[in-house]
Amino acid sequence: MTDPLVSILVPAYNASRWIEETLRSAIGQTWSRKEIIIVDDGSSDSTASVVRPHECAFVKLVAQENQGAARARNRALSLSQGDYIQWLDADDLLAPDKIARQMAAALEASPRILFSSSFATFHVDPSRASFSPGPLWKDLLPAEWIMQKFANNAWMNPAVWLVSRELTGVAGPWNPELSLNDDGEYFCRVVAASESVRFVPEARSYYRQWNAASLSRSSSKEALHSLLKSLKLSVGHLLRFEDSERARAAARSYLQVWMDDFYPDETELLAELQAFAQDLGGELNPPSLGAKYRVIQHLFGWGAAKKATRVVAAAKLAANMRWDRLRSSTH
Repeated sequence: MTDPLVSILVPAYNASRWIEETLRSAIGQTWSRKEIIIVDDGSSDSTASVVRPHECAFVKLVAQENQGAARARNRALSLSQGDYIQWLDADDLLAPDKIARQMAAALEASPRILFSSSFATFHVDPSRASFSPGPLWKDLLPAEWIMQKFANNAWMNPAVWLVSRELTGVAGPWNPELSLNDDGEYFCRVVAASESVRFVPEARSYYRQWNAASLSRSSSKEALHSLLKSLKLSVGHLLRFEDSERARAAARSYLQVWMDDFYPDETELLAELQAFAQDLGGELNPPSLGAKYRVIQHLFGWGAAKKATRVVAAAKLAANMRWDRLRSSTH
């Protein structure tokens, strides 16, 4: 019997800095039956030039005008032939046996079983990556998985998943109307379409944190509209499974975490978010700040304090990257 084909799908936009390392991790998968499809989403840098030398019988580069990550992912999916789908962002990495370990489990399971795995966070050098197990790092039924995600503000890197073609078709495409939290909504939907989530701890991927500038910027009104829509859709995926007080409490907890993105300036969106929380049986509280930021809030207002938290987070990330790069260069 021929092994199933796995499609590794990579959306790329101005990814020249990291994509060769990402591509090598995909090409180096020990699972032999694979295809790799990279969709260059209108990059203005040398992304295509970096990828093109790697094109071969199973590595394909496709270019399109800039349409956003969701449409790039959907284009890659439409071109793929695999029995299983491996999503991979253009700056992240897969351990060499990541797919093989999940496929070993998949070959003995229903195609409606969804496979997750371990992932680590790193900046420059993946050998220094940190694996931090969380509440989603176990086998879970769909409703339990989504409730754990909401109640604990838990997240998993998109690269952790291995999804059958059948399950991908049932879940439907990525939503091109979403930008912020598009992956959160999509994978809630995939989980909701599955029979169960099977965690394969030995399978590993690596999530790269590197864009310090993004941490210091405010989101546009359009992006925040997208975020609110994704939150509502995600909660809807859970409530269709279980409309109980514990499910609603988990959903309210999830909304509370995201409230910081809207507070205090986006009054209309805040009102809509609060109304949604009330429909779920509760109220959202104003976001809380640490002591040093409360001083800034008192002197200069909430907006200044919020900006300060982002600037400090960006500075910490930039410093960590410099330190990681320095340590890597000395070895």
